[in-house]
Amino acid sequence: MPTLSRSLLVLSSCIALTALAQTAPSKPAASLTSGPALLTKWNTTLYGFVEMDAISDWTQSFNETAGNGAISRPGTYPGEHRRMMFAVRNSRIGFRINAPEVAGIRTSAVVEADFMGNQPPTATEAQFFTNPGFRVRHAYFKMETEYVDILIGQYWALLGFQPIFDPNTVELQGVPAQIYSRTPQIRVSHLFKAQPVSVEVAAAALRPPQRDSGWPDGQAGLRLIYDAWKGVHTIGSTGTTVDALSLGLSGALRGFTLPEFTATPVNSVSTTSTAYSIDLLLPIFPGTLQQRGGALTVNASFSNGSGFADQFTGLTGGVGFPTLPPPATYTPNIDVGTAVFAADGTLHTVDWRGFIVGAQYYLPPDGRFWISSNYSQLYSANAASFGPANRVFNHSWWADGNLFVDLTPALRFGLEYAYFSQTYVDRVVASNHRVQFSGFFLF
Repeated sequence: MPTLSRSLLVLSSCIALTALAQTAPSKPAASLTSGPALLTKWNTTLYGFVEMDAISDWTQSFNETAGNGAISRPGTYPGEHRRMMFAVRNSRIGFRINAPEVAGIRTSAVVEADFMGNQPPTATEAQFFTNPGFRVRHAYFKMETEYVDILIGQYWALLGFQPIFDPNTVELQGVPAQIYSRTPQIRVSHLFKAQPVSVEVAAAALRPPQRDSGWPDGQAGLRLIYDAWKGVHTIGSTGTTVDALSLGLSGALRGFTLPEFTATPVNSVSTTSTAYSIDLLLPIFPGTLQQRGGALTVNASFSNGSGFADQFTGLTGGVGFPTLPPPATYTPNIDVGTAVFAADGTLHTVDWRGFIVGAQYYLPPDGRFWISSNYSQLYSANAASFGPANRVFNHSWWADGNLFVDLTPALRFGLEYAYFSQTYVDRVVASNHRVQFSGFFLF
């Protein structure tokens, strides 16, 4: 059975079970007395959106998600020819389940998936776009008490306090220089509510960037929230909400352990790295969901560190491991882009520093039309040392402009123009123009 057919069968079963749970009798049967006492206090919410993207690129560099992938160099065939894509792969569905409160403990769970999953290596272009793979985005449960909240499962990485500071753009995120990562984790947090400023503190142990390091990825953060000043904020292209003025500071401590750089390694080589992110959400002109007209909100993020390229979408910069003299070979046990060996056998992590800033303005009278624009840069101080000069880029910048309209509360359209630029180590500049039109049915 094709992948999409199996996915739709699973989805139909979930919807049927959800409907059954919501219509269950208020008194449990005798055989269920060991379970929750009141089934009517369970609550399940179905949410998501259907999305269609039409994308025109001036080069043959990207799929729908451009991220931080390398732009094809000028003078090459893909760098001089255009690409057109129609896709529904970013369509999304999720279930949010809330259980009855017991002894002051509130529990909930979220399962969310889209169709951007890994495709079989034999997939044709038609199969890639018309029969995409179903994949997990979020799968976690949460326990909330008066003193501490605990989240266990796959969720946004804590670095950057995602998705609170995400920009508004038609383009599929994460965009260039935007921290954008989901991963399994155990997170402990607490929100200290006060006036005028509330404080959120959080710490998490996350899936390590390299499993053979033997240690989890450690992240922690502090966020200040000024609840008296709120503005309208659309996260990505679909998540329109009202958020308070916020300032976040978060960081990561990571470890890497690789076999020594020989054909027959006996010992290991280890190193550590750190990264941090400073993020701001600033409502200039406040607004509400009912009165969005005239609302203006600015977001800004700055990140700096080493060995954290996996926290960005598709970022490697083109770096790679050197080769040993033939016929010897070396097989690294780590994803490309975070840590690499130099030719002399020393282990290094790859540095990156970047920022992204954006603004979104909701046009009077009712804010059903709004515009947004974003700008980002990304730079590496040492990527040039880890690969050929014609393959490694160490600087990129990106800018876009967007127009959105809500025809109804459930129907949204967006139009974007974006410009991508990357500078390779040999000083060749590669660029790409993108025009994207997207439609969304929100539920």
